[in-house]
This record gives sequence, structure tokens and C-alpha cells, in this order.
Amino acid sequence: MNKPAKKYDVIVIGELNIDLILDQIESFPEIGKEKLAREMTFALGSSSAIFASNLSSLGASVAFIGKTGKDLLGNFVVQSLQQKKVDTQMITQNEGLTTGATIGLNFREDRAMVTYPGAMEHLTDKDIPLDKLEEAKHLHISSYFFQPGLQQYIGEIFRIAGEKGLTTSFDIQSDPGENWEINLKAILPYVDIFLPNEKELLSITGSKTVEEAIEQLSSDVNILAVKLGNKGSACYHKGTITYQPAFLHDKFIDAIGAGDSFDAGFIYQFLKGASIEQCQIFGNYTGSYSTRSAGGTNAFEDINTFFSYANTITGIQNGPERQVT
Repeated sequence: MNKPAKKYDVIVIGELNIDLILDQIESFPEIGKEKLAREMTFALGSSSAIFASNLSSLGASVAFIGKTGKDLLGNFVVQSLQQKKVDTQMITQNEGLTTGATIGLNFREDRAMVTYPGAMEHLTDKDIPLDKLEEAKHLHISSYFFQPGLQQYIGEIFRIAGEKGLTTSFDIQSDPGENWEINLKAILPYVDIFLPNEKELLSITGSKTVEEAIEQLSSDVNILAVKLGNKGSACYHKGTITYQPAFLHDKFIDAIGAGDSFDAGFIYQFLKGASIEQCQIFGNYTGSYSTRSAGGTNAFEDINTFFSYANTITGIQNGPERQVT
């Protein structure tokens, strides 16, 4: 008997907020002084939402589980996801909460951010409709440290997803408290693809090099894809580390969402059954492409142009499609 088709390629569980991005700043702010920014962008924020939005733009069918306030910013978040064809039926908008926001200050290729977490801190296991997971092929969770109400349940959620036949991915993201306390032993055995960046990987392992960190996690991870910024990425799988260079260009605007875009490219190819090498190369390209526009999602407005460049530069032939399969 054939298995029934899945409703979604991917379900994303994560935080939701908006980004207010200031560009063309003479220098970072100083106490007691005022600086001018010459460009401002108001956009969908949060690692999870940027990942979901860009993965949907690539052609995957995506649904989101999260929480916002029932306010103007929350409406903007939900509408932005809907415009990218992300299913938002499982997002809760709570009148007693305020939607979070991140103020981002971009200076050349560096940035500083201040985040008001708001509703994202109030997402708990009770907000996760576990019975809905079986409607998807893959589960992605992001931003561990921004969701204290969910932290102790993430390993269990991944375990349940695996039992329901889903593949899984996890992007830990930054820790604003710089404590980096996480029980990886309770999470990584249930994760198919772990997607930290270099700083995050070194911080959670206490290692000095990527190779040392990979060695430390090698018994617990299946696929470990490490984002290395303008150095590209490193990928560990079945005892082998593979490095792929970045796709550098001269149209850089900002790096907001570049890591989430890498995740989207990697998972898009993974769902298509591509090799790990192809997933890594395409993730590098997608992350690089996102830096051509301000904010994490604006570069993917013209998806036909994205794929045209991708086919030429990566040698991996793709095209926009509504479903991955």
C-alpha cells in the first residue's frame, strides 16, 4: 500500500519577530552621542521565520508553529510569511503578549543587534500540536536560547518526530547571555542535520578549532554542517570532514539571515535526495545570495533569477517549483 502524500515538506518550530535594520552608519553608536543611518529596512525577522520564508521561496511546502502578540507587529509577521506561501495556521497570536523585535545596526560586514524577545519567550511544549508533525516529511527547530519555555522539550520533540518518520534539523543560533548551556546529549541523537555557525560550535563545545569541536561531537551527530562566513562551510558526515569555499561577490549589502539562508538551501537539496556535497554547495550559494539585499528574505523576491545564477555557478540544476517532490 502506498503511503499517503504528506501535506508539508517541512514544519518549522521557532521564534517570531520583526527586524528594523539600519545601514550606512558612519560608526557604531557611542554613549552620549548620536549617529545617523542613511538607510532603514523594516522586515520579517527571526532565524526560524527567515529559514521558513526562504525555503518556501525555493519551492518547498512549509508550515510554521510559533507565537506572536496579537498586535501590529504580529500581524506583519504572519502576513509576511503568508506572502511567501508559508502555512501560518499553527501560529498563535496572543492578546496578552507583545511581538518581539530586533534592532540591527550594520557597519560594513559587521553588525550589532539588540532584541526585545516578547512573545517568543512564551512558546512552550503546550503550544506544539505534536499530532500535526506526521503531516510533514521534515522538522526544523531554531534559536534554542531565545525560547526558554521550549528548551527542555526540544530533544523529546525531535524524538517524537523521528518516530513519526520525519527527518530533522536543528540550528542552535546565538546565546545573548553568552552562557552556552545546552544538553546536547539529550538533543543531537535525535537530530539528522545539526547546523551551527563556527562561533556557536566552538562556544557550545569549549573548543578552539572547528576540527576539535567536530571530534568532540562526532559520536552524537549524523550530519554536522558548520557555517564559516566568508570562508564557506565545513560538513562532517560518516567520519569525513568536507570543506567548501564561499561564493564571494561584490554586491554585499548585509549578512542578516545568511546563515538561515544556508540552512534553507541545504535542507532544500536534502529533501530532494541530493548528495551531502550538493547540499553543502547549494547552502553556501544560498547563504551568499542572501547578502545581496538588506534583511534575510528580500534577495529571494525574484526566485527565477536566483535559480538562473544557481544553475550556472553551482552546476546543480534546479528550478522554482511549488513542491519539492
